[in-house]
Amino acid sequence: MDIIEDLKTDFKNVFGYDDSLRSFFAPGRVNLIGEHTDYNGGHVFPCALNIGTYAVGKLRNDNQVRLYSKNFGNSGIITFDLEELSLIREHDWANYPKGVIKIFKEKGFQISRGFDVIFYGNIPNGAGLSSSASIEMLTCVFLKSLFNLNVDMVTMTNLARLAENSFIGVNCGIMDQFSIGMGKEGSAILLDCNSMQYRYSSLRLDDMSIIVSNTNKKRSLADSKYNERCSECASALKKIRSNLDIKYLCELTVEKFEKNSHLLDSIELKRARHVVYENRRTILGAQILEQNDIYSLGKLMTESHNSLRDDYEVTGKELDLLVELALNQDGVIGSRMTGAGFGGCTVSIVKNTGVNDFITKVGEEYSERIGYDASFYVVSTGDGAREIIGG
Repeated sequence: MDIIEDLKTDFKNVFGYDDSLRSFFAPGRVNLIGEHTDYNGGHVFPCALNIGTYAVGKLRNDNQVRLYSKNFGNSGIITFDLEELSLIREHDWANYPKGVIKIFKEKGFQISRGFDVIFYGNIPNGAGLSSSASIEMLTCVFLKSLFNLNVDMVTMTNLARLAENSFIGVNCGIMDQFSIGMGKEGSAILLDCNSMQYRYSSLRLDDMSIIVSNTNKKRSLADSKYNERCSECASALKKIRSNLDIKYLCELTVEKFEKNSHLLDSIELKRARHVVYENRRTILGAQILEQNDIYSLGKLMTESHNSLRDDYEVTGKELDLLVELALNQDGVIGSRMTGAGFGGCTVSIVKNTGVNDFITKVGEEYSERIGYDASFYVVSTGDGAREIIGG
């Protein structure tokens, strides 16, 4: 693998040796359908991708950890001691692996020696494909392999999420880490974020590709509006619980939601309606994929975007335009925003014969109407985080 061989050469240039190096990879991810359902106790339907984060490294004989990223070469080698695992703003990207190391140690895993590691990610920065969770899961498999730890992948996804929540301070759900750790080539994962039950659905894209389109909009509203939506859903849940014994909005069937919708004000009604119907769309999406009906999945993706636009109100003109332009192109099966919204990305399923025209025509019209360029990434499904044996 050229990337690994290049990393080994870079490792020698950075650290001064290249003997007995071990190689690792963790993918990025994209969510096909199921947006803003995770923190409402619902289902998501992500898949791991064939792009992600690579690393080569080796154990040291002391407590020093030395990390270097080709993506952030100006930061140089970031060094810290295994006994001094605190968040340091200047350590920037390296706080993600550092947080995972700290959580592993706190949970009783023996991380007894330091190590040297060089990282490289071909996940586009800011594209919403979860580069932070990718580097977290990469660190998990690195620690498991180098220290022969008795820990399974599902547990590691929870440890990585805990690192992001408690060390980094980002209140993310489990979807990113889970899909990156548990991904399978040719499959998407239906994950119940409440029970953590999951199953794989075959995603056969024989003559099709996934295109991620990045608005390249600065997402200044995303965090505040995300918290606002969480609060609105919590308010709706509180009112519905006066009639029903539920813990999350996504426990509601559509029928039960409609019977209790009179309890909600106009904003709560819209937010809860998106959540309940989106959860149903996500479950249905997995079912129809199991019948290899990708065209029906495409229709659900479009319905999902319309709901995120009209009821959840988290899209914005850039995302709406990318979806509108996509759906006007030949060979497009479905398109929707993916992620938190207010910028970020869309995900589209496109016949291979239409990929080049999609990128050209959508790109040209988007640039003309918005005033700056979108970016496009043609991706496919891939396996989850792992050591590359023989790499």
